[in-house]
Amino acid sequence: MFRCLLFLFALCLLTGRASSLPTACHDSERLALLQFKESFFIRYSASKAPSAYPKVQQRKSDGKGNGDCCAWDGVECNNKTGHVIGLDLSSSFLYGSIDSNSSLFHLLHLRRLNLSDNNFKGSKIPSTIANLSRLSNLDVSSSAFSGQIPSQVLKLSKLVILHLSGNQLELRSPGLRNLAEKLTKLKELHLNGVNMSSPAPQNGGNLSSLISISMLDCNLHGELPATIFQLTNLQVLRLRDNPYLTGKFPEFNRSSLIEVLKVANTSFSGSLPSSIGELTKLKHMDLYYNNFSGQIPSSLANLTELTYLSLSCNNFSPRTLSWVGKQTKLTILDLSHTNLYGEIPSSLGNLTLLTYLDLSYNKLQGQIPQSIFNLGNLRTLVLEQNEMNGTWKFESFLNLSNLIDLVLSDNYLSLDTNITINGTVQKFRYLGLAYCNLSEFPEFLREQDELDILHLSRNKIHGQIPKWVWEKSKESLSSFDLSENFLTGFDQPIFPLINLKFLNLESNKLQGSLPIPPSSILYYSISNNSLTGEFSPLLCNSSSLAFLDLSDNNFSGMLPQCLANLNESLLVLSLRNNSFVGSIPQLCIKRSKLRVIDFNQNQFQGQLPRSLANCGMVESLNVGNNQLNDTFPFWLGKLPELRILVLRRNQFHGTIVQRESFEFPKLQIIDLSFNRFTGKLLSQQFRNFIAMKVFDAAASSYLHANTDFKTQNLIWHYELPYSVMITSKGIERNYEKIQEFLVAIDFSSNNFEGCIPKNIGNLKALRLLNFSNNVFSCHIPPSLGNLSNFESLDLSHNNLSGEIPSELLQLTFLEYFNISQNYLKGQIPQGKQFATFENNSFGSNPGLRGKPLSKTCTSFQASPPPLSSEENQGQEPLLEFD
Repeated sequence: MFRCLLFLFALCLLTGRASSLPTACHDSERLALLQFKESFFIRYSASKAPSAYPKVQQRKSDGKGNGDCCAWDGVECNNKTGHVIGLDLSSSFLYGSIDSNSSLFHLLHLRRLNLSDNNFKGSKIPSTIANLSRLSNLDVSSSAFSGQIPSQVLKLSKLVILHLSGNQLELRSPGLRNLAEKLTKLKELHLNGVNMSSPAPQNGGNLSSLISISMLDCNLHGELPATIFQLTNLQVLRLRDNPYLTGKFPEFNRSSLIEVLKVANTSFSGSLPSSIGELTKLKHMDLYYNNFSGQIPSSLANLTELTYLSLSCNNFSPRTLSWVGKQTKLTILDLSHTNLYGEIPSSLGNLTLLTYLDLSYNKLQGQIPQSIFNLGNLRTLVLEQNEMNGTWKFESFLNLSNLIDLVLSDNYLSLDTNITINGTVQKFRYLGLAYCNLSEFPEFLREQDELDILHLSRNKIHGQIPKWVWEKSKESLSSFDLSENFLTGFDQPIFPLINLKFLNLESNKLQGSLPIPPSSILYYSISNNSLTGEFSPLLCNSSSLAFLDLSDNNFSGMLPQCLANLNESLLVLSLRNNSFVGSIPQLCIKRSKLRVIDFNQNQFQGQLPRSLANCGMVESLNVGNNQLNDTFPFWLGKLPELRILVLRRNQFHGTIVQRESFEFPKLQIIDLSFNRFTGKLLSQQFRNFIAMKVFDAAASSYLHANTDFKTQNLIWHYELPYSVMITSKGIERNYEKIQEFLVAIDFSSNNFEGCIPKNIGNLKALRLLNFSNNVFSCHIPPSLGNLSNFESLDLSHNNLSGEIPSELLQLTFLEYFNISQNYLKGQIPQGKQFATFENNSFGSNPGLRGKPLSKTCTSFQASPPPLSSEENQGQEPLLEFD
């Protein structure tokens, strides 16, 4: 009996033990996994993660040659059923295509699938993904998938985690709204880089389970509903880089779980509510580059869990930094461009974990507080473009032993760079010491061999540029700015800076021939010096050159034809105010990125190169003040972006009667003055000046070309302001900046005849019109009275007749008016702006009467032609844009 009981006990024990052992995987699933593996190559460039390794080559064997797939690396099985329920092949160097016939979709019991960080060669997500109906986790991020996300994804109703970021995917039909309606169990939704081109979801009701939302750079637009911020479980919200996404922050409450809030580079607006201080769990807040306004709330002092805070580039009202000091866990603090004023508080020194501090482009005053030198972990300190003052020893900053980026430029600081302490100076990556009252190159630069950016502009450094300034960093230096000093030359004529991308030497006293930068250069400006010689063909080897400014020097000779080699990289080409001769070489032969071409004030001859018609992105073309001999370039009218066309002071001739399409849809400044054009002006020539018809009252910035340059650690955004010479108030004046609202037509000093077209009165945005010194006849069109933005009207020295239209009294912004030297008659309109004009506005019109003309003074001598700016430097211009 005892033996029977013992046997039964042993049998039960064995049975229990056997039932607890995991069940081997099913043969069909094992075969499916093997077939999936065999459909790919192992390519080590297919994965980017440092921890990547080929998991499919690390499978284990049971010693019998069959192998239990449940023991293979990356495979997870159900212990009871043996079915494969998890497959993690992330970062496995997989390279190849995947389609609907893949054996992967035979694993019908899969719950978790991770194929991220591989390369599936632009494959589309197969529609057979719907076979995996048990999936709760799906991660195919950064795996080179492309195309529309299939509607079958919506059938995966059990999904809790969906990561599709970092591919070339689209979510349009179905769209984001469909996804939110169908996948109601989602807790993590990561769609970074997915092109949605769709409105933001209109409510958060179906997303109530979400913990993490990440939709960076998705082309979202429309207004994000405030309810999204109030989802009860939400901890992470990342929406940055959706510039057309709008919204406002709601009132927050202390129950919110939000830890990460990133809406940088969107179009959010409104004030930051004081209740933002209730987000006591918030660790990361990035509001960079939005339209937030109002004051920065002092309640931000309550966010003591913050490790990252960026409020930069918004429209905040002026306020001080009094709220800073309690956020002692901060490691990154960026408050640049936030309208701060006052002194930097000593409490900033409490943030001892800071590694990055940027307070640039504000109105901070006073001295740098001593407490800032308590920030021993600081690696980056940026204080440029403030109003701080005082004399500082550079060695004070050496106490910050981890500091590698120091930018003090453009304050009122005087910096003593002599170092008296013993020991080595740390290796800097970025030194910005512009406008720091330096009179010589800092000696410590001799030992700097890791510099990426060195900016010493707007100082008082004289003499030659010694080789040792850049010698040690010749392999690392990418940005070098010595502009606006008193430098005369170089120790070494050719820069052996093999990675240099940004070089600014403008506004010095450099002499000799043109220094040739390395072929790596992107930006090269050496304008406003005294350099001589010819344009070196060696510059044509700079295949990445985007910005070239050689203006205001004494260069001469012909331009080489190899300039066309820069066709695909060059954005800005300025050779203004030199003595170049010969023909303008063929530009834009192939696809071109050129936006600005400025050949003004040289001695170019011949015709405009017809290849300019291929410059499809050009916005400003200035060939004024040369010796060009050609007919009017109708063929430029098809350039879709052209805004400024200057042909003044050349030998252009013939009529501009419409022989072919006269379009110029974006043109807002056209100057044909001082040429030999003839014939009549026809109404259709002004019909297509679309940009001149619409007045933008909000336009307050300057016309400029945007150019971006990347260095090793930074992206430089550079705005080149357009310049143009305009005859205004009878004076030729060069405007270095042009406000965006300026719309001008100058056809003066030609031989145009006939009537002034009436439909010029439809150009509502026009501010300056100069038809003087021609042979126009007929009457002054009353329609000019419609141009309510007119500031300057010059019709002098023509053969105009009839009366002055009373409609011109409506021109309440008119500052300059000249109709002298015509054959006008009748009463001069009285009142409004006409009461401000002098006799010489009406002179030599014998038939005119009334104020300001007196009975004894009914005619005047001919008024002189327009004076140059050199002849009238003391007179104020009409439209001052500087």
